[in-house]
Amino acid sequence: MYNILICDDERDIINALKIYLSNPNYTFFEAFNGRQALKIIAEHEIHLILMDIMMPETDGISAMVQLRKFSNIPVILLTAKSEDTDKILGLNLGADDYITKPFNPMEVVARVNSQLRRYMRLGGGTVTKDRFTVGGIELDDKTKEVTVDGVEISLTPKEYGILKLLIANPDRVFSPREIYEKVWKEIPLGSENTVAVHIRHLREKIEINPAEPRYLKLIFGRGYKIERGK
Repeated sequence: MYNILICDDERDIINALKIYLSNPNYTFFEAFNGRQALKIIAEHEIHLILMDIMMPETDGISAMVQLRKFSNIPVILLTAKSEDTDKILGLNLGADDYITKPFNPMEVVARVNSQLRRYMRLGGGTVTKDRFTVGGIELDDKTKEVTVDGVEISLTPKEYGILKLLIANPDRVFSPREIYEKVWKEIPLGSENTVAVHIRHLREKIEINPAEPRYLKLIFGRGYKIERGK
C-alpha cells in the first residue's frame, strides 16, 4: 500500500486528484498548505507528494526546500501554465516532475505510477503487498503468521483482522466503529465495547507491558492506532 500526500489549497483539486488516482493500494493524506504538508510528512510514512506551488502560509517551493533537507520522497509539482518560472525553479530545487493544470487524468496516473516505481526501485521505501512491519511486529498476510521480536504469536481471526488493519495504516487513527465495520463487516451496534475487549487481548499478545503499550495506542476520544516503534 502506498501513502500519497496531496497538498493544494483548493478542495476541488484534491478531490479530483483522489478520483483520478482511485486505487485500493493508495491511501491519501490531505494538506492545504506547505506547513500542514510538512507536519503530515513528519508523522506518517509518505511515498509520494503532489504539491501545489501557490498556497497560503507556506508555498509549495518553500515546503519542498525544507523537505529536501531530510527526505528524498518524490514530489510532483502542481502548476498552472503561467507558472513556468516557478516550475523551473522547483525542478532545480529538487522536484521530481510536474503536472500542469487543468489536469489530464491519464497523465496524472502515468506520472504518479512512474515516480512510485522509480522511488521503490531505488530503495526509497519498503512496501510489499503481503508483509507489514512496524518496529518489532511483522505480519505476513500470505502465511497469516505474526511475529513479535522474532517470536511467533497466535491470534484469533478478529485479533488478526484488527492488527492487519492497523499495521497496514501505521499512525492512522481508526474509531471503534471503523474497526468493527472493516473487521467484523457488520453494522456496528455496540461496537465500542466489543472492539475494546479484542484490543485488550491483542495488547496482551503483542506488547511487553500492555499497560504501557509501545505500539497499539489509544487516542482518547478518537480511537486506536499502531504507532511506529522507536
